[in-house]
Amino acid sequence: MNKSISRTIAEFAVNLQYKDLPKEVIHEVKRYLYDSVGCAFGGYHTKDVRIIRNIYKDMGGTEEATVLVFGDKIPAVNATLVNSLMIRALDFNDIYWKEDPSHPSDLIPAALATAEMVGASMEEVITAIVLAYEFEQRLCEFAVPGIRERKWHHATLTQFVSPIVAGKILGLTVDQMVNAIGINGSHNHTIGCPTAGKLTMMKNTVDPMAVQSGVFAAMMAQRGYTGTEAVFEGKEGFMDCFFGWDVKEQKVKPVQMQGRETLGEWKWDVDKLIGGLGDSYKILECSMKAFPTEALTHTHISATLKVVTKNNISYDQIESVTITTIARACDILFDPHKYRPESRETADHSLPYCIAAALVDHKITTQSFSEEKLKDPRIWEVIDKIHGEASEEFEKMFPAKQPSKVVIKTKDGREFSEYLEYPKGDPREPMTMEDLDNKFEGLTEKLLVSGRRKEIKDAIFNAELMTAREFMKKMIL
Repeated sequence: MNKSISRTIAEFAVNLQYKDLPKEVIHEVKRYLYDSVGCAFGGYHTKDVRIIRNIYKDMGGTEEATVLVFGDKIPAVNATLVNSLMIRALDFNDIYWKEDPSHPSDLIPAALATAEMVGASMEEVITAIVLAYEFEQRLCEFAVPGIRERKWHHATLTQFVSPIVAGKILGLTVDQMVNAIGINGSHNHTIGCPTAGKLTMMKNTVDPMAVQSGVFAAMMAQRGYTGTEAVFEGKEGFMDCFFGWDVKEQKVKPVQMQGRETLGEWKWDVDKLIGGLGDSYKILECSMKAFPTEALTHTHISATLKVVTKNNISYDQIESVTITTIARACDILFDPHKYRPESRETADHSLPYCIAAALVDHKITTQSFSEEKLKDPRIWEVIDKIHGEASEEFEKMFPAKQPSKVVIKTKDGREFSEYLEYPKGDPREPMTMEDLDNKFEGLTEKLLVSGRRKEIKDAIFNAELMTAREFMKKMIL
């Protein structure tokens, strides 16, 4: 390999300019920023956000960056974690899922906090956000199969991207950017358990932590700290440790390994990571969420809601519900813990719970996972009637399609079914501006009057006219 992977990435990141970005890419950044700010307003009241915010309030420090919604001014590294967690807290922000899943908007606070700290423009922030989506999504296609199949969490991918985002704002040189990637890529490998079995607050926190440490890594590199350049392809680097790479020959060497689901050939697609940079932009391929739930639940929820609303089926009429899905969804979403979730974090990753809530209320909102709803006896009356079936045919279709077949049998012997291949929010059925407005209103209606909602939306869609400091003043209560 003539040039290290991290240097190729760094050169592209350092050289990318706002003026290079197509108008549709800039507009899409604004749409995801609007969606993410809405998610932050929706998530600001959660217990996990308040715990972290209060820790940092007690710690104090230099007033460098604003905490979204609250308006606190704290060190930029700390604001990054609080803001990223706030966006992530309800599991309602964006999703990209190819070989691996991820939520690129978790990275947006790395750009905002550093930009506010150094007085950068929102044009610079927009450019950094493009880089966040570009490399987070490329990394989701880099490992074949993905690292999730290898029992690791996607925060392991984010660790390589967050220093790029912060480093772009800080104006790092190529050498400094290489160091920043090497610094952060050396210590944020995250095991898969935060999203396996009984879930805790860490489910939404591990990725924001990888974002936070990337800001610190970029600051370290700016001061002259060095990191491993061959963090991807070098000896005991990412590719070597995760198998399927010949370090001596510097080439892909597939190996047969047992993953979470299947015995398969583990390898790497280097071209997916660094090929064709700048030819098009990955943010245009990302998806938004119409429901505040784990991404693999969405097509199933959509199909279920179609069945029950079209046929006016109430939960107490139901004899059984069968959800046909891909094997990995059965493993993640139907394991025994998911039938008796005790927390919001487990409930929004439980397909039985999500389907039960849809059957009872004929809708899924953030309130579907409130403490009151978790105690709703109607949910527990119907949840054990819901069963998952893994389909090899559906597995072959994924991730190009996210197929779901829902069959509902009623107590009087009738049977109803629905088949869908992708959910609302997928690039093939994108969220319209009306959809986004409705989502934003639903997440902020208890906090903001309509005039303030319009003011925030206008600020976001005219962001390039502001500095980051001016912008962040508008993103609070």
